[in-house]
Amino acid sequence: MTPSRTAVSPVRIAVIQFDPQVGLEKCGSNLERSLTLARRAISAGANLIVLPELSNTGYTFLTRAEAFAHAETLADSRSVKAWQDLASEHGIYLAAGFAERDGMKLYDSAVLLGPDGRLGHYRKAHLWDQEKLWFTPGDLGFPVFETPIGRIGLLICWDIWFPEVPRLLAAQGADIICSLNNWVWTPPPLFDAAGRCMASYLTMTAAHVNNVHIAAANRIGQERGGRFLGCSLIAGTHGWPIGEVASAEDECVLYADVDLTAARSAPIWNSLNDLQRDRRTDLYDATLGYRLHAPMPR
Repeated sequence: MTPSRTAVSPVRIAVIQFDPQVGLEKCGSNLERSLTLARRAISAGANLIVLPELSNTGYTFLTRAEAFAHAETLADSRSVKAWQDLASEHGIYLAAGFAERDGMKLYDSAVLLGPDGRLGHYRKAHLWDQEKLWFTPGDLGFPVFETPIGRIGLLICWDIWFPEVPRLLAAQGADIICSLNNWVWTPPPLFDAAGRCMASYLTMTAAHVNNVHIAAANRIGQERGGRFLGCSLIAGTHGWPIGEVASAEDECVLYADVDLTAARSAPIWNSLNDLQRDRRTDLYDATLGYRLHAPMPR
């Protein structure tokens, strides 16, 4: 296949839900499975692919030393190189989660890769449960990356519970947020009658109130006594899922065909209301006091 480096509209988004397992002996097979599923998505026409959080290592570390042993530096990561080679070979964009080592610090990180190299890098800002024992909270803020297919933001798992995160990404001009997750089982009730978990609704709500697409990839399976929720989805600017919400159990690839830049004209709901115009920036700052990255025009 000859890579395309021109803008593509609509974009075919693919969200990959699978079961990476922790253990140094399993990292290679985790990576290979992610590449196999990504190639399946490419064969189906996908040009923006989202993998889960920590998709090369699994999630449930027992000690910081174990987490450190699984981690890779951004510059020398075998996994990032393999994902980058795939993106370059096929002319696609790919977001993937990995455990990042930077000196003695560890980060729960994500990379955004494109045909011409690494476009962006994000470190999880809000850490869940024992992640606080292994990882350092992210220090890169909430950047949005300009690409030929649209503006792309990244968040990781627990971040979606903090409405500031998708709001800041949208306020900076993101057309889509790639949400990389390891949503875990918590005390019940976990699912409603439609089989959706609370994280599904948080994703839909964030897409709706920010008029932004969100592609949420979660993992499935069990690991060291813990379980994962599945329920991956792609939400449109209206908040509703585009296509199905994945089950809690099955490996799958979800697809949606979207003109990402349509997010910029989506906020007008009627002749009197517009989400961007209606914000009371006389009472609060347009970017909630965030100063790390300048907003792009919408």
